[in-house]
Amino acid sequence: MQTSWGTEINSARSISSFLPLSTQQGAMEEPQAVAKRRTPLPKFQVFILLFIQFAEPVTALVIYPFIMQFIRDIGITGGDESKTGYFAGIIESVFFLAECLTVFWFGRASDRYGRRPVLLFGPFGLALSMLGFGMSKYFWSMVVFRCMQGAFNGNIGVAKSVMAEISDSTNIAEIYALLPLMWTAGVTIGPFIGGTFANPAATFPGSLGKIHVFQQYPYLLPCAMAASLAFLAFTFGFLGLKESLPSAIAKQKKSRQGTETEPLLSDSEEVSGEEASIDSPPPLRELITRPVVIALTNHAFLCFCQMSYDVMIPLVYATPIELGGLGLTPQSIGRIMGIIGFANVFTQTLLAPKLTRRFGAHMVFRTTFILLPIAFLAYPLLNHFARKAGRVDGTVIAIMAVQLSASFSIFPTYGCTQIFLADAAPPNGLGGVNGIAQMASSTLRSIAPSLVASLFATSVSYNLLGGNLVFVVLFGLSLCGLQATFLLPKQLGSEN
Repeated sequence: MQTSWGTEINSARSISSFLPLSTQQGAMEEPQAVAKRRTPLPKFQVFILLFIQFAEPVTALVIYPFIMQFIRDIGITGGDESKTGYFAGIIESVFFLAECLTVFWFGRASDRYGRRPVLLFGPFGLALSMLGFGMSKYFWSMVVFRCMQGAFNGNIGVAKSVMAEISDSTNIAEIYALLPLMWTAGVTIGPFIGGTFANPAATFPGSLGKIHVFQQYPYLLPCAMAASLAFLAFTFGFLGLKESLPSAIAKQKKSRQGTETEPLLSDSEEVSGEEASIDSPPPLRELITRPVVIALTNHAFLCFCQMSYDVMIPLVYATPIELGGLGLTPQSIGRIMGIIGFANVFTQTLLAPKLTRRFGAHMVFRTTFILLPIAFLAYPLLNHFARKAGRVDGTVIAIMAVQLSASFSIFPTYGCTQIFLADAAPPNGLGGVNGIAQMASSTLRSIAPSLVASLFATSVSYNLLGGNLVFVVLFGLSLCGLQATFLLPKQLGSEN
């Protein structure tokens, strides 16, 4: 089975290998035998896409360790420390706002003009905006360049579209399983760069601190390092990334007719006449079909519940036992999160693709989503037994182990939602659908932390349901999300 570079995932919706192997038996002998042979991944293309994905969280989070001091240094607070958090919040809010406003249009542009030019536009713009942010001397310029960072971060959905188009049903699980790993690596390395290399005049006075430009712009070095990663991703993409949009490939082939130039597709991989005739993406109203709405609904529930779960772990674990938490030290919480991160790497690289191929995306998504209601229900149990023992004892640790299993088990569901979105997207509309999904996830992930943290504080302060109102609400939302999984088509390519 050969990989067709320009064949969109929509053309493979009915392939039975998306389904559990047991479901395939008795369907068609030959396709089943073929489905067991995995198509080799285009490794260099996948590497470029992952590198671009890796640069995005690095540039997004590199400012976190020094943003408060940066705000103080530019003098916008007038020496009033209480205003520092307010202005820092503006910096973060405009990032998510800009991303939400642009992510859909990046996807639509990629459906019209091709994936490659739109995808390369992102890391190049990130590099420039990071340099501008590091050289800012005024708050307004910080806001402008942070908006630019959020806007250029909006092409993340385009990369997911390319991944769907360069894969088929035998290897799509492997590609999508790598996305959370890139985000995890980025959110780890970005803050490390920002915290280590900010203000080198004070941190490295004998070496980097002697460079005049770093004395003049104390936060330029970490921003420049993040910008270098983004520009390197752009360079790799410019030199090696191939176009994957079928209609764009068809145009390229048509323009090269009569020349000796080697086409992007072999004779056995010709774009069908139907695909080649699609030059424009469908209008927005044609994107919002029933399968797309169902896939987006499940994606939205997953994003909000998973982000809420992530917010609650350090919040509850660090809160004193008498106030509804476990009273753990930062060191203990850090070790716990480190262990979970390691387990997540194992799950993503070794288990997630195999489980998706063996049992199907639908079964994996629903089964792992069940862990979220269990995880939310475990919070009041943790505090109950911690209060009873006066400390974190063996019973509490056992409940924590069950609860934390959701941390690394839930990530394979993101690969599943990408499969659902790719399957539901209408012809030449994959970029737009991924753009809508990314816009929804960015919005929900931006409001979840403050909303959940505020609800937790209110529940504890007013002793609502014994301080457990927040967990009851999250438990109910996760049950609604679980119910939404039953709307997903059991067989990809169908609406029922």
